[in-house]
Amino acid sequence: MQPIKVILLKDHRPGHYHVSEGVVAALRRVAEVECTHVEIHRRKLAPNRFMRSLLKRGVSPARLIRLGYGIKPGTLPKADLIVSSGGETLVANIALAKLMNAENIFCGSLRKIPPTSFSLVLTSYDRLAGEPRHAIVLKPNTMDADALGRGGVLPELSAENPPKRAGCLIGGNSGMFTFSEDEWRELARKMKAISDAFGTRWQISTSRRTGDMAGDIFKEFSKDKTCVEEFIDYRNAGPGTLPDILRRADAILCTADSSSMVSEAVSARQPVIGVRPQIYNYKSEEADYLDFMTARGWCRFMDLNALAPESFMRALDEIRPMDHNHLDVLADVLKEKLPDLFKAAEKPSS
Repeated sequence: MQPIKVILLKDHRPGHYHVSEGVVAALRRVAEVECTHVEIHRRKLAPNRFMRSLLKRGVSPARLIRLGYGIKPGTLPKADLIVSSGGETLVANIALAKLMNAENIFCGSLRKIPPTSFSLVLTSYDRLAGEPRHAIVLKPNTMDADALGRGGVLPELSAENPPKRAGCLIGGNSGMFTFSEDEWRELARKMKAISDAFGTRWQISTSRRTGDMAGDIFKEFSKDKTCVEEFIDYRNAGPGTLPDILRRADAILCTADSSSMVSEAVSARQPVIGVRPQIYNYKSEEADYLDFMTARGWCRFMDLNALAPESFMRALDEIRPMDHNHLDVLADVLKEKLPDLFKAAEKPSS
């Protein structure tokens, strides 16, 4: 079989291109793939609105690529599929697909660009279910529950069957979430109370967003070996440690500032509880995505001040973790929506 040749467009935000990498990971479940990453740096003199206007006026794809992003089309490999996420990549995605006569997938919101500009639009917002060329899926990511050994039927957790080991994924402050020092200390105290009540031992990991204050609080908390089994300090460990916690834990407590952390934990077939500080807000799309996961029973959210041993176990009792591998579901969507892409791959290579 011929490999499917993919160009993955990367902007400067990991939260965007990691979504695109999830699409490629799903594609690899059903086909051979050759993937080339191309970084997109839009020129300051070519704002997105200007680029969209040029696209609408029918400016040639080659000129769009050169003018907006400084890319010489002849330097790029031929591709069967263009994949991207993030507004910075929208016009480049469309232009390259036209230039190469390739299929194209965009993950996210289209910002007034017609969906007919894409072969497929992947979204996690149920309100867009009727839109042309849209498919509703969990936000793509590369987490593979099978590789983590989390297949089969998972036990239902409750006060009668509490998790022996729980992961706590610590995010941090963002533009719309603010955890005070008292709230970080309160979270540690409540984790201690859950451990005392049910014997649950914690595996804690901070993240890129976690500030030094919160990192120091949980580093100190981790010295209590009666309830903390492991502490992973991002400042020392760096990225890449999350799969180890998701592999070993029976449940996940996660600060709700990061939908990506929640989403990856859900993808690992974990029951996930997100906790929010007193000061928080969501962008409308972020709220829609959390509603998407909550409506399917994969996770629950609560305010930090409502977290207690009893409420923690009640939430776990309500959750029904994902019972499938999200990569397989996405792969089926790709096969259904893009049949010509797979027909081309089935041709014997010369």
